[in-house]
Amino acid sequence: MARFAAVLVAASLMPAATSAFAGDGAPKPFIPNLFDPAGQDVKPDTLPVKSIRFLTTDDFPPFHFALPDGTLAGFDIDLARAICSGLKMTCTIQARRFETLTSALAAGQGDAVIAALANTAANRAVLDFTAPYYTTPARFVTRLKSLVSDVTPEALSGHAVGVQAGTAHLAFLQAFYPTSIVTTYPDQDALRAALRDGKVETIFGDGIALSLWLNGTGSAGCCAFQGGPFTANRFFGNGVSMAVAKNNTRLRATLDYELEKLSQDGVYADLYLKYFPTGFY
Repeated sequence: MARFAAVLVAASLMPAATSAFAGDGAPKPFIPNLFDPAGQDVKPDTLPVKSIRFLTTDDFPPFHFALPDGTLAGFDIDLARAICSGLKMTCTIQARRFETLTSALAAGQGDAVIAALANTAANRAVLDFTAPYYTTPARFVTRLKSLVSDVTPEALSGHAVGVQAGTAHLAFLQAFYPTSIVTTYPDQDALRAALRDGKVETIFGDGIALSLWLNGTGSAGCCAFQGGPFTANRFFGNGVSMAVAKNNTRLRATLDYELEKLSQDGVYADLYLKYFPTGFY
């Protein structure tokens, strides 16, 4: 099974994010809200398991990774623990090789996978998925002193936009920004270096990776997101969800219920800001 691909192709503003301005006029981070209370499952009267056994990997920071002492950490790990705490039940979280997760779930060696499995038609044939708890939006990033004030096709007409060669991001620019001067780079390191060093004023790419770069030392404080996130299921996939065994409807409904509750209670927002202080939405 392929890990959820950060392949972002089309433009659609994320409608389910919240935004506000702080008292000093500074914008607050967008907090994704992917859960629909009106369509949410009712909490089952009885839980399908006494303890949820989560399966994950330990090599996909900041979502799931191992600390030096071997303890699992990350956004997904904390989310799994919050789910079990909310349900008032114990849980275990075991790391395995990514390629073994689906077979382990099918063999009854775990109850749910929280490891960025792609919610594709092929995977849905053998697994059931919860509602998505994050997506992978595309974002524009510009230099702080850039004259670019907007990222619409009209605003970027005639402007150079950097993008990694051979990616869906390039395909997006070619389709929707035909009058921009698209400059390609062989990899993400070269693309970000070009922006940081002023060789290009604007780049387009995976919002999650860019948020981590902007929040780290590699960007040297050069740049910031410009405009909003771009999402569309047709191009960006169906988001990242937890997976359960096929037809395990009660466990899926239980996880969906608790995801919605964590969103309403603000727990999800706290975890999101903990791991993504420069939010990718």
